[in-house]
Amino acid sequence: MSNLRLLDPTFGDNFEHAFRRFFPVSLFDSDQPHLKMRLDVTEDAKAYKVKADIPGVKKEDISVRVDGNLVQIEAEARSEKETREGEKVLRSERYYGTIARSFSLGQDVDPAGVHAKYSDGVLTLDLPKKARSDTRQIDVQ
Repeated sequence: MSNLRLLDPTFGDNFEHAFRRFFPVSLFDSDQPHLKMRLDVTEDAKAYKVKADIPGVKKEDISVRVDGNLVQIEAEARSEKETREGEKVLRSERYYGTIARSFSLGQDVDPAGVHAKYSDGVLTLDLPKKARSDTRQIDVQ
């Protein structure tokens, strides 16, 4: 399939742009824009690797939890308002708030080997797979 297109569940950008022609801009701009965390998850024989785009967040404000095969990432972008006397804000598009993503993987993760790194707005997680217990046949007597 050469033409792959991702659709936004709320009709996508084209629908919004069409409506912007007929309604005031203030209807579409909210005080709290939606924060989005985009993820890439890859897998090899030994581990999962997750890359999460979380721009504008300090590494101290990121929380990662792993429970079995469930991974939870939470981040908080904090407001650092800088106002000067005699200055007024005409427009502010920078966002502040909390964003979280949770997802499950196909196999449990070994929590002792998890490694997290945050650089240039990208959180990278190395999640080693937990060794599966050997299955053995039980003889019924």
